[in-house]
Amino acid sequence: MTLRVYLASPDNQMQANACKGYPVLLSFALASKKPFLERAYMASFDRVLLDSGAFSEFNSGVRVDLTEYVEWAQSIPWADNWAGLDDISGNYRRGLKNLDAGGFPTLHDSDPEEILPDLIDIARERGNWLGLGKMPPRSTDDGWVRRTLDRIPDDIHVHGWALGTHARRCSRINSYDSTHWWRAAFTTRKNFPFLTYAECLEIHIKEQQRAGRIPECPQQGAQEEMFGLG
Repeated sequence: MTLRVYLASPDNQMQANACKGYPVLLSFALASKKPFLERAYMASFDRVLLDSGAFSEFNSGVRVDLTEYVEWAQSIPWADNWAGLDDISGNYRRGLKNLDAGGFPTLHDSDPEEILPDLIDIARERGNWLGLGKMPPRSTDDGWVRRTLDRIPDDIHVHGWALGTHARRCSRINSYDSTHWWRAAFTTRKNFPFLTYAECLEIHIKEQQRAGRIPECPQQGAQEEMFGLG
């Protein structure tokens, strides 16, 4: 099974251009502030997954307008799917209420685990997609993720919100979104000043797109042998 990686919403036109031909997660909270993403670049992306921007809401305290989000999501019918407006703060009742307006559901590690069967029923009505999310700061422990995945039928597409570390260890996750790819390029540019920022973006996009195809990175001492240099 191929692990699909969506690059989280680019922040400027250079980043958006680097996403050409790749899957992209578009956040309504960001796209509504940066209209160039939809007008000039969205058609160049290989595919898109739509998100409300609930994480931005969690960080800023500024609520996403549910009606505007739904109208925006429905205006992009070729998207792989669109997520319901969930509540990352732990108010799962608000998230359930928002699902009445549409979008596929998400279970967070802060939600009661007993609501999962209800979310699975909703997922079956929304393209067979279900999201999994962890409250920040996200631990790297797989316990909750694996326990939850064991309860999800195989025909449900599981999207792990910013769960790339878990997705590479838990093959049951079908897709995830990379939230750090364009930020990581700044660090690479700082460490390797002979590279341009555009070249660093290319490196980190390749890192994400190939993550599910390569084994765990070997210890440094074994790298020479792996590449036939020992």
